[in-house]
Amino acid sequence: MSGVWTINKPVLKLDDQSSNQRRRVLVHTPTNEVITCYSDLERMLTSLGWERYYDDPDLLQFHKRSTVHLISLPRDFSRFRSMHMYDIVVKNKNLFEFAVKFVTKCV
Repeated sequence: MSGVWTINKPVLKLDDQSSNQRRRVLVHTPTNEVITCYSDLERMLTSLGWERYYDDPDLLQFHKRSTVHLISLPRDFSRFRSMHMYDIVVKNKNLFEFAVKFVTKCV
């Protein structure tokens, strides 16, 4: 069992810290904002000239008109992995980076 045990009066309780985990994240470098959900990422990519494609119901896809680049992401953010972050970092030079941080889930 992972978490923190706390004692409050006669009660011993395990605090679930699964919402605050240290993990690899994607960071928008100009604002130092950690991308914690697709709505944040879509807002950033749209501001950089990426357009959303709605062709495949299982994927979130973004295309930039001035390039041949296509970013394809799983619809479920919990399946957003390092390879997807790498794809975004490579296709948006100096605008995104990897970091290892404590993060909370997007509401």
